[in-house]
Amino acid sequence: MRIAIIGGGIGGLTTALALRQFGFNPQIFEQAPQILEVGAAILVWPNAMRVLHRLGLADAICAQGGSLEKSSWLTADGKTLNNFVFPKTEVAAIALHRAKLQQTLVCALPPESIHLDHVFATYEQLPDRIIAHFENAPSFESEILIGADGLHSRAREQLLNDGPATNHHYAAWRGVVPQTFPSIPLATATEIYGRGRRFGIGPLGSGKVGWWASANKTLLNDRRPEAGRGEDDESSRDELLRLFGDWCKPVPDLIRATPANALVRNAVSDRPPVEKWGRRAMTLLGDAIHPLTPNLGQGGCLAIEDAAVLARCLEKYARNAEIGEPQVAAALALRRFENARRTRTARIARFSRAYGFIGQWESPKTVQFRDLVLSCVPARLTTRFLRAIFEYDAYEVRI
Repeated sequence: MRIAIIGGGIGGLTTALALRQFGFNPQIFEQAPQILEVGAAILVWPNAMRVLHRLGLADAICAQGGSLEKSSWLTADGKTLNNFVFPKTEVAAIALHRAKLQQTLVCALPPESIHLDHVFATYEQLPDRIIAHFENAPSFESEILIGADGLHSRAREQLLNDGPATNHHYAAWRGVVPQTFPSIPLATATEIYGRGRRFGIGPLGSGKVGWWASANKTLLNDRRPEAGRGEDDESSRDELLRLFGDWCKPVPDLIRATPANALVRNAVSDRPPVEKWGRRAMTLLGDAIHPLTPNLGQGGCLAIEDAAVLARCLEKYARNAEIGEPQVAAALALRRFENARRTRTARIARFSRAYGFIGQWESPKTVQFRDLVLSCVPARLTTRFLRAIFEYDAYEVRI
């Protein structure tokens, strides 16, 4: 069966690999003219590492990142609120540069299966095939179309026409520092809470550190959480130092040590869960259908889970689709995939949104209450919550 994947990000690349493992030959269409080393750190939690292990990539990922075993919550002045250890699983949690993960996925695919500089425009569903139309390249016909084209998905726009993503009125920055600091504990994800601001730190291995920061729109100089909009690299660093310059070490040091042109800024957005993920032999996955706020580090992980479940559904329900009606079999497989994923992705999206809402509290009274609650969270509660996320196995879940 001919399968077209729109988008060459983590979700699209992993989907292609998972499908190839079952004997399919999907084609990826990416709008960028080349796959560059962009982005910052990404957390690959055990639920996603389990998929990458099945794809034969876990060793390569571990070699390029740093393992995470525990977490610490601090206040802006460095006071410890709580510490907890991540539940043990058979695969590790890894933090690494997003570009390293993407390059590992690219290198595992045949070069001829990735088509760069293809700007997707629309798709056309016919009785026996789907035609993907591009702004700057010839159309491509396939039996199945998978939209993995991110938060601002054109495939979703055509399917649902449900408008822009929900902006939560705070900005997030990400960066990678090519050095480490003695004050950063090994194998520990650190999250620091302030008034309307947060800062996270994680060792990436190979002497690198990844960090992220967030601040409410009300605290920004220009009141605009969106990326770009005329802001240059140095003014972005100045803004960060204004917001976090008096925080505990190594926060200001990390900001100063990050190359200014490597700072990534985005508005924090997501979308409410929807019932409709696709139509006939077309479906969406990853951020195209269930984008998350970055608060739990699960956005990329859920896309990786999607890839495995989708591949399993196509193997089980559409493998022999050439015999009979391919579109009918493909539609059945895609609806099975959507049904298997809808509840989990919606639940984690709600948790992520709520966690960010509480984390961005700004008034003195709410901040004091939040710090008190965080300091009292028992280890067994965090373990139970994380197990529900980490122990999911995309290759065992019922389809």
